[in-house]
Amino acid sequence: MKIPLIDLKKQYKTIEEESNRKVLEVLKSANYIMGEHVKTFEKEFADFIGVEHGISCGNGTDALVIALKAMNIGPGDEVITSAFTFFATAESISSVGATPVFVDVEKDTFNMDPLMIEEKITARTKAIMPVHIFGQACKMDEINRIAKKHDLLVIEDACQGVGGEYKGRKIGALGDIACFSFFPTKNLGCAGDGGMIVTDREDLAVITKGLRTHGSGETGRNAYNLMNNIDEENDESDSKDQTVYNPLKYYNYLIGHNSRLDELQAAILREKLPLLDQWNQERRSNAEFYNEELADTRFTTPFENRDVMHVYHMYILQSEEREEAILHLKEKGIATGVYYPIPLHLQKAYTDLGYKEGDLPISEYLSKRTFAIPVYAELEMEEKEYIVRCLKEFDNR
Repeated sequence: MKIPLIDLKKQYKTIEEESNRKVLEVLKSANYIMGEHVKTFEKEFADFIGVEHGISCGNGTDALVIALKAMNIGPGDEVITSAFTFFATAESISSVGATPVFVDVEKDTFNMDPLMIEEKITARTKAIMPVHIFGQACKMDEINRIAKKHDLLVIEDACQGVGGEYKGRKIGALGDIACFSFFPTKNLGCAGDGGMIVTDREDLAVITKGLRTHGSGETGRNAYNLMNNIDEENDESDSKDQTVYNPLKYYNYLIGHNSRLDELQAAILREKLPLLDQWNQERRSNAEFYNEELADTRFTTPFENRDVMHVYHMYILQSEEREEAILHLKEKGIATGVYYPIPLHLQKAYTDLGYKEGDLPISEYLSKRTFAIPVYAELEMEEKEYIVRCLKEFDNR
């Protein structure tokens, strides 16, 4: 039996007819950039998260970079974040000229340890960027309390957490601003790259809209005014027409980005969004099956905090014999993945920050033990039973 780590073909089959119809409608319309599907999806997604504003963009990394810029974070500033996450988290901080400051994670949740944050705060600290890793929300009450105490911003890296909850509130509605990825393998994925910024703050919504499209035109002007504390009434005479012939469109107020979610991707995401809660519940059901079946083995199964609804972007096992277990599963046709083999503070790109092995022991410990097995919603019972059987076979050897 061959079982991939994620099977996008199976998911596509469940929405094939309607998705194809939507895509053909977009192609026939010849309206490919910032059309009605994009505008509607932004509203639908913001409503799903429970916030006022959704600002789509090209991918999750761009979302993080634009959010940081919108908060005026740049050279000389520091942002505290997790060492046990995908590289883009720290890369976005570096991309705006700021310095990532890494904290260790909790051994059970893999999330940023709030107890480690305050000792990392300096006069240069501007924000905390918690990462809801693998689909489980961080301890946001503690993180927000620290941020408020020290007058810091909170930027949620929610790229792996779409649909997850913390104390009944959706991931993405728990800080000043949040960033999502719609990379195809995410719980809510498009057929390419895509991202979203969400916030309840009107000022950040205006600025991010300006930054995602070259800082130009009306949105660029509004963003510029906010970022520079200028109280200027818009000139309505030149702000209505946003066609390619509008002179205002080619007047640039800020150095921004070309980062837009295209109409085809928005149409596909609109088809998938109403199914997301169901898909996440199926992931949770698969995780519960694994937890029960592997309880008496030497594998460490994932821990779920009682205050959260984990959506299992990845189902992560731990083993002292990780490489041998992965090889055994590969021989049985079962795909796995290692997340993450090198914590960020030990990456070559961050040698100049002066971290050394032993500085963040939990992140380093997990990087040698963790691996993912298939947990996607479309897994069939016989596939789950086969995966468990192969894991137990390895455990009992």
